[in-house]
Amino acid sequence: MVVKPYQIPSESMEPTLDVGQRVLVNRFLYHLRDPQVGDIVVFHPPQGAETGGQGQCGDPSTGAGGSSGSACAQPTSEKSDVNFIKRIVAGPGDTLSIRDGHPVVDGELANEGFIRPCRPGGACNLPETITIPPDHYFMMGDNRGASDDSRFWGPIPRDWLIGKAFATYWPPDRVGIF
Repeated sequence: MVVKPYQIPSESMEPTLDVGQRVLVNRFLYHLRDPQVGDIVVFHPPQGAETGGQGQCGDPSTGAGGSSGSACAQPTSEKSDVNFIKRIVAGPGDTLSIRDGHPVVDGELANEGFIRPCRPGGACNLPETITIPPDHYFMMGDNRGASDDSRFWGPIPRDWLIGKAFATYWPPDRVGIF
């Protein structure tokens, strides 16, 4: 199927996407072009991410991010069979640090008026710069204080990406294209 529906399972993408909201995902687009920073994508996270426990670089339940004040730089080798939905905030070769929950990519602070602010803790400020490996993408949920994401388990390989979310179709009052 080129387009497939998915339901939002958690609050990690609020306020952009609410729990229970349904989106349509283009599963073919990334065969034609590279994923872009800002894309909302469905992907397979690393094994263990689905339990919400400690990732290879930190613990989302305590807000502790990577070691030495950096986001997790090392990709995890085993993928999970579940699906997550997050936003790409950095791509291959980009340098990244986190300031007040916002990515600083190649020295530029991202302008993200759409996010839910980060709550105080180690994953809101990760000032040490990392470099995203070739063919990998760094994912973050829009609800920065309630998202288990690449800050804890590292960048995601391109071949773990399922597709780009492009529209919402449920509930009726939230139907739209993004």
